[in-house]
Amino acid sequence: MNDASADRLAPERPFRLIVTGGGTGGHTYPALTAVRTLQARLAAGGRALEVLWIGTADGLEARVAPAEVIPFAAVATGKIRRSSNPIKMLSPANLRDMMRVPLGIVQARRIVAGFQPDVVLATGGYVAVPGGLAARLCRRPLVLHEQTVRLGLANRKLASSATRIAVSSPSTLPLLPEALRGAAVVTGNPVRPEVLSGHADKAIKALGLSAFDRQLPTVYVTGGAQGSRQINNVVRDVLPWLLDHANVIHQCGPGNVDGLRQHAARLPVDRAGRYYLTEFVGAELPDVLALADVAVSRSGAGTLAELAALGKPAVFIPLAGSAGNEQAHNARHMVEAGAAVALLSEVTASSLREAVGPLLTDADRRAAMAERARAHGRPDAADRLVDVILSVTSG
Repeated sequence: MNDASADRLAPERPFRLIVTGGGTGGHTYPALTAVRTLQARLAAGGRALEVLWIGTADGLEARVAPAEVIPFAAVATGKIRRSSNPIKMLSPANLRDMMRVPLGIVQARRIVAGFQPDVVLATGGYVAVPGGLAARLCRRPLVLHEQTVRLGLANRKLASSATRIAVSSPSTLPLLPEALRGAAVVTGNPVRPEVLSGHADKAIKALGLSAFDRQLPTVYVTGGAQGSRQINNVVRDVLPWLLDHANVIHQCGPGNVDGLRQHAARLPVDRAGRYYLTEFVGAELPDVLALADVAVSRSGAGTLAELAALGKPAVFIPLAGSAGNEQAHNARHMVEAGAAVALLSEVTASSLREAVGPLLTDADRRAAMAERARAHGRPDAADRLVDVILSVTSG
């Protein structure tokens, strides 16, 4: 066999990807889903994937990456604590953290230069800044992914360095500076595929919901993994009325369960059977989402993407202190499309009742909102993002 024939038979070298981003699940899990999807795409073509994740030692990504057998490199970085008061922006904590960023860039540049990635994918969060800037310094293609309607602070800092900017909503495009719009592409926000594969009957069996009335709609209440005291309190105050119209699965977080259990113990027996309270929903989440007819939740980008992809009517209660008020922007975007309801000002038992009541009593209204939500969902977002990553490859 001559050298030319051997070259044709030699396997293509692995595709090299650096992922940077994290801090929260909203930045971490879209990146992980993209990695899984890219790996499967390459494997189908007989090519391997080598991944390196750059993040901080104490971020969520530092736990997720090793659990997924993804090599991880920690760099220094700093979190900017935003305030409408410029003087507070110069707080000792901000100044200290800003001094760490140059060190992180030096560390990240060394990592990028050594790994020589085909592409760097940055998914946001302050941890993405050193790796994103290092991509520019090392002249490697940089793909940004933005989960929210408006670019987050880290992605705004990196946008001028990006080869492509993948956004989750068409509504983001007119919000971008005109000079950046040519680099932008709408991909959607990658959703974990397991979330889309649930079965309602499995939730009934796994959670022991035999007392649920399947003739009534089911409401899934969640404030995220740690729960939300605001959501828990307002649902508690409206609970007897709510259980007249629906079954309720309430994921309340570990710090709130005892008080809610005491409250639930005073419910009439017929209502109590339609109320399932839990600290956390784990592996059963896809099945719980399949069972739910309406969700009451925060409006983080990940939650919004999952509910939209599933076509679930939602009542959003945005986290008021979210960075850049992004949860309110996310919720307002869905409300304007008729794909959700949101409590954007006063959050009380009365306002929740007014928001969720029509969805529980009118199946046609639920179906129409579900259809509009589904129209905004992009279950193929991970594949679209992988298309962008491959399109800018340098090797």
